Amino acid sequence: MTLEPWVVHKFGGTSVAGAERYRAVAGIVRAEHEGRTAVVVSAMSGVTDRLLTLTTQARDRDERWRDGLRALVDDHARTARSLLPEGPAEDLVRALQADAEDLRAVLHAIGLGRHLAELTQELVAGHGELWSARMLHALLVSEGLDARCVDAREVLVVSPAELGPVVDWAASRARLDALRERDPAPWLVVTGYVASTREGVPTTLKRNGSDFSGAIFGALLDASRVVIWTDVDGVLTADPRRVPEAVVLGAMSYAEAAELAYFGAKVLHPRTMEPAVARGIPLWIRNTFNPRHPGTRIDARGEPGAQPVKGFSTFDGIALVTVEGRGMLGVPGVAERVFAALRAVGVSVVMISQASSEHSISFAVPEPQAERAREVVTGAFAGELSGGAVERVEVVLGCSVVAAVGDAMAQAPGVAARFFGALGGARVSVRAIAQGAGERNITAVIDRRDSTRALRAVHAGFYLSDKVLSVGVLGPGLVGAALLDQLALQAPVLKRELHLDLRVRGIARRGAMALSETGLDLTRWREALAHNGEPTDLERFARHVRSEHLPHAALVDATASDAVADQYARWLEDGLHVVTPNKRAGAGPLGRYRSLQALCRGPGRRWLYEATVGAGLPVIATLRELQRTGDRVLRVEGVLSGTLSYVFNRVGDGAPFSVAVAEARALGYTEPDPRDDLSGTDVARKLVILSRELGLSLEVSDVTVESVVPPSLAGLDDVEEFLRELARFDPEMASRRAEAEAAGEVLRYVGVATAEGVASVRLARYPREHAFGRLGATDNVFAFTTERYRARPLVVQGPGAGPEVTAGGVFGDLLRLAGGL
Repeated sequence: MTLEPWVVHKFGGTSVAGAERYRAVAGIVRAEHEGRTAVVVSAMSGVTDRLLTLTTQARDRDERWRDGLRALVDDHARTARSLLPEGPAEDLVRALQADAEDLRAVLHAIGLGRHLAELTQELVAGHGELWSARMLHALLVSEGLDARCVDAREVLVVSPAELGPVVDWAASRARLDALRERDPAPWLVVTGYVASTREGVPTTLKRNGSDFSGAIFGALLDASRVVIWTDVDGVLTADPRRVPEAVVLGAMSYAEAAELAYFGAKVLHPRTMEPAVARGIPLWIRNTFNPRHPGTRIDARGEPGAQPVKGFSTFDGIALVTVEGRGMLGVPGVAERVFAALRAVGVSVVMISQASSEHSISFAVPEPQAERAREVVTGAFAGELSGGAVERVEVVLGCSVVAAVGDAMAQAPGVAARFFGALGGARVSVRAIAQGAGERNITAVIDRRDSTRALRAVHAGFYLSDKVLSVGVLGPGLVGAALLDQLALQAPVLKRELHLDLRVRGIARRGAMALSETGLDLTRWREALAHNGEPTDLERFARHVRSEHLPHAALVDATASDAVADQYARWLEDGLHVVTPNKRAGAGPLGRYRSLQALCRGPGRRWLYEATVGAGLPVIATLRELQRTGDRVLRVEGVLSGTLSYVFNRVGDGAPFSVAVAEARALGYTEPDPRDDLSGTDVARKLVILSRELGLSLEVSDVTVESVVPPSLAGLDDVEEFLRELARFDPEMASRRAEAEAAGEVLRYVGVATAEGVASVRLARYPREHAFGRLGATDNVFAFTTERYRARPLVVQGPGAGPEVTAGGVFGDLLRLAGGL
């Protein structure tokens, strides 16, 4: 009869941190059960370190070891009683107490001799796994499973070696086979981390030993797979603490995993994989706390056809040593002398880089070994240094290694260019470069202070689309809030259908700002600003949005602040695009306007302000298109204020002027102080923006403006008082309306600019059948008289007031910006 294959599950300390976690583990292995199952467990979280502390305390005759041991036994007894029925729990507690007596004798003996032998320390440290395995075994048996608890010290035979314990496979397999013959239970619960020497002395597999145990028992049982359960969803493309955008890999090869681990990634230790690699057993990394996630598969094949670079890692605490001299050119044996000297004193070399001219050779070493490396290399080349053939042996401290790893790099042209281009874009200087002959990795030595920035930059270069746009929104008032709500609804659609990732990473208002590395939850941005905000700092806000690891960044200025507009030049110089409905920059001092336009003629800098005129209407775009196609604009005329369009439509309907103004304010069409609209200054600013698009050098002061604010009310401090007093002037406006009506005309507040540089804003009369006379609600209308459209002007008409339509115009500018990235 053919027996079903084994599946080995290994659970780390965080997976068995208490009674609830043991129950969760039992649930996982039962749900995952296929054929026969072996479960390898670590000690409960923190227990191994606590046991090791007891040994050093005993050696130092620190009597606190007694309380520490008692606390450990009590913690395990409490867990057992919470987890198991009374009978099995008390059996387990008695075994714990018996072990504790043995440990007391060992620790007492350590104290008497004031000597802590390594094997004695390992004997004590291994008890955590023994207790943990007994705990899980008792739970599975209490749930009705036919399970056997295996003390790995009775099976696994190892011998010490320079690179760590070496498994005696023949002896270990013979012992396991003998055990299986005595008890062929289909469930095994095995202690991780521990083993025995050939002489039968208890030992351990050292640090990372529990994962190694899982792979060893997978090999001994000829398992179909080994599943390493941990506290992450799988192997990530980078350390998520440093790269929030890191994603879980579906699959990778043994070689890719080993390379990433070598460079410091939190993947399996390379030795852990050796038994699986030798027998072609797939390894899976999965999350105990999220068992529905499929995790990462590691096997010989990996994931052909996937991303050429699988992962990125950094190795901090590095020193770069360089040996340089003209006398090294063409001289054989230089590298051999360098590395023989280093090997003789046990200095580990992380990477090597040599100039093709052989004029210099550089190598990276762990920083604590840097001075020793300098000394031995200087000694090895003492003669050449004194004679000038070798000019210097230089050590640069404070370095890091950043590495990109992937099996498919050799078949994908341009990987190195993309890697170093990303570092250059993030302003990271590279000190040395190395690439393996197999082209499975590219490594660079950089300054440690740039380590996180470099890691995020190279990760973004391969794993983020070129259409990721980091966005910061300033001024979440009426327009800003409407924009954020529109983004909340539409951004997921754009990402799904167009692969456009509009990532709002910051929102700031006067007094508070909310920042996020990966993007704010726009369904809850108000709560984030109210409860998790911090004092507003515009410089820090801009720096955060312009994160150098992301390809593009834009600030949306939804304020009406001239002080904010003053920051545009600096933001543009720093590589931030600016999108705004704020008219202050477009209509402000001509010198500032021209400076901004000059900046935008350079690469990677755009200032978009379509929404400053006509809200969401394509007014500026139309004007530019006319001129770019060779037409000459002679005159621009229009109702440029949706607010005043509403007011004078209501006046035309018979509403008193003061009532129409109050209604517009209540609907959110006016500025907080309606006099900002009624004064005509806002219309004058829009007219200046359009005039400048025509190439005219106008300032707001050059525009002749007729205000509809009664002069006697202009200086009132209180807005409410202004609105009350405005009613006194209703008869005057009613009279003007009646005169117009008698002539078959309506009142419209218009702006006019000509190619000769004459600009005016006034309350005018137009026939009802005129395009301006037929306006409804908050409509704007713009008439462009050009050489081509001289007889019948080109008309653009539509809603021109309200937060939603203005926000829609800003959103449109964001999309135009993204479309050109």
